[in-house]
Amino acid sequence: MDFPRKIFKAYDIRGLVEEEITNELAEKIGQAYATLRQGEVGADKRHTVAVGRDMRDSSPIYQQHLMNGLMRMGVDVVDIGLVSTPAFYFGVGHLGADGGIMVSASHNPAEYNGFKLTREQAIPVSGDTGIETIADLIEQNTFVDAPQKGRVRVAEGIPQAAAQAERLFAGGDPVKTFKIVADTGNGMGAQFLDELFGFLDTDVTRMYWELDGTFPNHESNPFKPENIVDLQKTVVELGADVGIATDGDGDRIFFVDDKGQLVTPAVLRGLLAQIALRDHPGATICYDIRPGKITEDMIVEAGGKPSVTRVGHSLIKEQMRKEGAVFGGESSGHFFYAFETGVYEGPVTVAMQMLQEMTRQGKPLSEIVEPLERYVHSGEINFTVEDKEGMMNKIKQHFREGTLSELDGITLTYQDFWFNVRPSNTESTLRLNLEAVDRATMEAKRDEVIALIKAGV
Repeated sequence: MDFPRKIFKAYDIRGLVEEEITNELAEKIGQAYATLRQGEVGADKRHTVAVGRDMRDSSPIYQQHLMNGLMRMGVDVVDIGLVSTPAFYFGVGHLGADGGIMVSASHNPAEYNGFKLTREQAIPVSGDTGIETIADLIEQNTFVDAPQKGRVRVAEGIPQAAAQAERLFAGGDPVKTFKIVADTGNGMGAQFLDELFGFLDTDVTRMYWELDGTFPNHESNPFKPENIVDLQKTVVELGADVGIATDGDGDRIFFVDDKGQLVTPAVLRGLLAQIALRDHPGATICYDIRPGKITEDMIVEAGGKPSVTRVGHSLIKEQMRKEGAVFGGESSGHFFYAFETGVYEGPVTVAMQMLQEMTRQGKPLSEIVEPLERYVHSGEINFTVEDKEGMMNKIKQHFREGTLSELDGITLTYQDFWFNVRPSNTESTLRLNLEAVDRATMEAKRDEVIALIKAGV
């Protein structure tokens, strides 16, 4: 069958509804995934795959076609229904499934949908570890239906069980009564935050709470500053202690302090790392290579072992498993824990531990985080560049006096500034993230890199 190969990406499958992802393709993805796993685990084993979906209008029909494809190959399906992505990951491990597929396009706009794939224990299937193989299998289209079709059963209560497990994982420290504003952008975060708030004595103002895959209020991506403006204003207007924002499928979480300022993900990651290190002294903490030096500072200060990873949830999870890390975090708002059921995002644990920490310190969140804003960040800046490799070589030559790392793209470090330039896996795009010890240095060095890139395109 004809399909756009470009939608098979480094971490998931994602494309335009109907135009790029069709019902037929959803079924073929199910067949190809089953073929992949049967080749890895053995075709003679009766496989079970957990399947969930988000709130997008197209998700139920794609889920059904996906399940049809799996069952055609003799795979038994556990339908875990409408879930956040972290609850889906929990479900895969909790149910002892051989793998799982989540129908979701994460934070993408309403016209998109997609599929996140895992092996057992929610181990990600990435571009390098299976997604490209699935695309190859669909192109070959040599599927043969199994002599005995798989069966489907429904598993109820996965979102509630996941939230309960994450809450217990956070520990039993008390949480005082806070005034909280939460904006889930009509995404799946409403599901688990309702569960969390049900555990606590809190004064909660809910914003954009109804599950709605058309995202009528704003794009469900809090990483973009324009999407948390309403939350910031409401926190200040109501005199709230904290604001919480989640993305479309609920695997990223962000915080706004009592002054309406975003707690930068690197600072949040450092706080969560220090909390983890209290229970696991000297443990390994993973974080991605994009600038966010405060995280490394805080890990070292707390006696932990920092471990730098490449960018991408599947890559950081893989390194966490390999190194036995207890916690990991990405600059984009993903925060991972080593749960009994797997290594994956734990937004309920994050929220619970932050409220516990605010209770423990007994002071406003702004006073907790302001001393930790030691560095000034450029934000991520994207450039359209056809010759990505050539441009990165040009940057390396220009900044040759810095300390170079090529773990993921290029990272150049000087005493008073450091930056990463990383190529997109699927587009003619370079992504710049730069950080410095003060704003003047950040702006000067940011503009120097920008001018260098623009001169060459």
